[in-house]
Amino acid sequence: MRRLIALGACAAAVVAAIVVCLSWGGRTGGEKPPAISQATTPPSTEVAALKAEIERLKGIVPDQSHAMKDVAYHYTNLWFAGKKENWPLAEFFWAETRSHLHWAVRIIPVRKDPIGNEVRLGEILASIEATRLEDIHKAIGEKDAEKFVAAYKEMLDSCYACHVISGKPFLRLRVPDQPEASIFRFEPEP
Repeated sequence: MRRLIALGACAAAVVAAIVVCLSWGGRTGGEKPPAISQATTPPSTEVAALKAEIERLKGIVPDQSHAMKDVAYHYTNLWFAGKKENWPLAEFFWAETRSHLHWAVRIIPVRKDPIGNEVRLGEILASIEATRLEDIHKAIGEKDAEKFVAAYKEMLDSCYACHVISGKPFLRLRVPDQPEASIFRFEPEP
């Protein structure tokens, strides 16, 4: 962001210099160039406009709870796809779960726990992704329903551990009893 602001300021300065040179016209000697016209926006105004735009964009970007709602949606549907042994659909919901976990971490990469310590969510996600989430992926690839059930439940425990570390122990998880979306057929093709 600092580079963008610096580039904007540099660009404004270059434009101002070009305007001065063009208005200089071929003068020689001690003649002074005319004053820069008011049409040139001062860099401080551009920086203020960029800051205002950043704040506007921050106000319309979904928050982490929105991304986590999407994680819950995909992870719940993953359970039903895996239970019905619809492995292509399970692969899809696994990938969407993973993608939305990354999105949630991009939104808030570092949280504070209840006593003010930093919780680096990216490091937690990297660990979960290399272990529990990968175990689910392997079970899907092997089309192993038993491994899938065990890996899914272990992933729930890992998710809850992240909630506890982040100061949200009230976000307790369980195996879902109904799909998030009733529109999907979870049974594999006949």
